[in-house]
Amino acid sequence: MRVLVAPDKFKGTLSAAEAAAAMAQGVLRVYPDARVRLLPVVDGGEGTLEAALAAGAEERTARVSGPLQKDVTASWALLERAGRRTAVIEIARACGLMLVEPSVQTALAAHSYGGGELIAAALDAGAAEIVLGVGGSAMTDGGSGALRALGLKVYDDGGAEVPLGGAALLSARWAEDSGLDQRLRSATLRIAADVDNPLVGPEGAAHVFGAQKGADATARNLLDEALHHWSELLEAVTGSDVDVPGAGAAGGFPAAFLAFTNARLQRGFDLVAELVGLDEALAEADLVITGEGALDAQSLRGKAPLGVAERAQAHGVPAVVVAGSITLPPQELAARGVAAAASVLDLVRTPQDAFAHPAEYLALATQQALEGA
Repeated sequence: MRVLVAPDKFKGTLSAAEAAAAMAQGVLRVYPDARVRLLPVVDGGEGTLEAALAAGAEERTARVSGPLQKDVTASWALLERAGRRTAVIEIARACGLMLVEPSVQTALAAHSYGGGELIAAALDAGAAEIVLGVGGSAMTDGGSGALRALGLKVYDDGGAEVPLGGAALLSARWAEDSGLDQRLRSATLRIAADVDNPLVGPEGAAHVFGAQKGADATARNLLDEALHHWSELLEAVTGSDVDVPGAGAAGGFPAAFLAFTNARLQRGFDLVAELVGLDEALAEADLVITGEGALDAQSLRGKAPLGVAERAQAHGVPAVVVAGSITLPPQELAARGVAAAASVLDLVRTPQDAFAHPAEYLALATQQALEGA
């Protein structure tokens, strides 16, 4: 039997690669002679880099500006296929929430400059295509910092350059793109978004994601106002309406790129699935195991496990889902190609047990799911 193990991360406990390894243990307990292939997948946010590396990409590093100016060493990946170089960049590696102690001050001041420096490093390495995984960011700057690292100039009323950071966008009056890196014209930029939030408003970047970055209600209102102002400025300069579904990802990071480059927003899971060759792997599998930390209503909005199950269904391959918790009804799962499912929380006495020994319980849940399939 050929078994493909293709989970997303179990947030807070296991990375996608670690989850895949634990699930493989469970598979081999039931099918000791199985040929098991591990192929971690994600929905375009955190873990995109890890998925690319698992699919054979080469890891690179660059010293770049962190979200609050202090330099950080950030990893990215280079994937070479048929003579074409594709760079895979997780913006959070340069300007992620894990690099700051969230507070009102950091939420207002954080920027994406380092993300632009990673893009420049990829262009220097000859990448013709750049996949940008967005999510887990510390900033709410509408991508302004990243494009400024690539040559964009943003000026205030007096002709001085506006400081970096989301709050500073309120003073922006003009953006000059004549100095933008010319290589952006020929490179293909694909932004893998794991959410469909717009740039501004009640469902926008500041109001939905600002609190986790340290912004209180006043700061969230200010950042939303700044993004609205930035959106209007971008439209005035380029004619592009950037307040579109997905533009609210990573503090509005896609906005500046949608305005000034040929960047395309894509559903994160679809882009990553293509990047790692999921369909090709499914074509060679007899069974697929997938999962994530929580299988819930949010999973219906383009998350990886159900995306894997749906693609498996198209290939005629049964799918088994194992998750930390499952709140979706069985009929909903069955309609999306799930043949069997198991929850880690159904096996433990307390949630603390699951967090203390995540790999052990995930392997056990996988075993039970297969035995009950």
